[in-house]
Amino acid sequence: MSLLGEIERSAAAADRGVLRFVTAGSVDDGKSTLIGRLLYDARAILEDQLAAVERASLRRGVGEIDLSLLTDGLEAEREQGITIDVAYRYFATPRRKFIIADAPGHEQYTRNMATGASTADAAVLLVDVRKRLVEQTRRHLLLARLLGVRHAIVFANKMDLVGYSQAIFTAVRDEVLAFARPLGFATLDILPGSALRGDMVVARGPELDWFEGPTLLERLESLDSAADQAAAGALRFPVQLVSRPQGDSARSYLGRIESGTVSVGDEVLVLPGARRTRVREIVVQGAACPIAAAGDSVSLALADDIDIARGDLIVDPRSAPREARALEATLVWLDADPMHASGRYLVHQAGRRTLARIKEVASRRDVHTLEERPTDGSIGTNDIVRAKLALQSPLFVDSYDAVRATGSFILIDEATNRTVAAGMVR
Repeated sequence: MSLLGEIERSAAAADRGVLRFVTAGSVDDGKSTLIGRLLYDARAILEDQLAAVERASLRRGVGEIDLSLLTDGLEAEREQGITIDVAYRYFATPRRKFIIADAPGHEQYTRNMATGASTADAAVLLVDVRKRLVEQTRRHLLLARLLGVRHAIVFANKMDLVGYSQAIFTAVRDEVLAFARPLGFATLDILPGSALRGDMVVARGPELDWFEGPTLLERLESLDSAADQAAAGALRFPVQLVSRPQGDSARSYLGRIESGTVSVGDEVLVLPGARRTRVREIVVQGAACPIAAAGDSVSLALADDIDIARGDLIVDPRSAPREARALEATLVWLDADPMHASGRYLVHQAGRRTLARIKEVASRRDVHTLEERPTDGSIGTNDIVRAKLALQSPLFVDSYDAVRATGSFILIDEATNRTVAAGMVR
């Protein structure tokens, strides 16, 4: 590649949207160590953080620094040596920014993994090459795809413990491909490496010179983010705040563009009133702009004086969301209390709320295989079900695969005000 081509490629990568990825896998496969190694080798750790981890490593009697402690933030996790909560970390390279969600490996924390995957662009799944593809890793691959994750990277970890055997890696790779290919990920990569020693995380190790693919960081830097995909979609702008006119300034509507782009002069449709108007002004971070795209937090001023409130949607009139008085959705039950048959809940979706009643639970995902099976109606923590909800007032929705913001919602218990479930519109 020419020098000019390399400069253009680097500039394009630097302009990519923030990549959100979730790590998962079975217990002790090395998830936290991998992320710690990624942060350490990418020089994304502050000195005081590193000093705290060094002290914690000494208290645990570890001879060298235990990089897994960089993500295991809860005291209970450090004492047990496992990840319980979803630990979020942020870091950047010269080419892009990242948000990491390190998800739990235990089956009883499936809801935590679901939380991390629900906003992720990619999933990094670890496999201990000595144990191959175990049940919980299969489950996490299935769950990641169910929650709309488009890219999967399987890191075949602990290659140093099998002598960096190419034959063992090939066997693991073939097993992963056979299982994951029918799931329909947009991209699926299997990489060999060692999180403990740092092979193929940020740098390449000489023992793996037979592998010609990218390192984990190189692959993450090249993936499309949800923001990249969302910008190509239809406009979806949920109104979060209405700014009243002051002096010569017009009424404006504040929020984040969740999908598509909008330009000054564009015709837009306001829901639920179904009024059409045009965009008169766009302000981003205090400055007027001719255009804004998915991911931008903006203030829009419109050509006409329309009654618009928080929770209303400004959309592309050529591709509007559908009006729904009932929802067919996949629910991940988060609450310790079980689902109430015919229970009343609040649905919160894209800034709008309405009362809902669960009419039917059509099927339940098997706790081990995630295959849909009939249910007896007893739904509890970590269960994944297909349900029908009747809405008191209509919502404007897209399928979750098309637009996450308008295709997802949470259920809130009307009596306790607790969030009890996360939902994805089918």
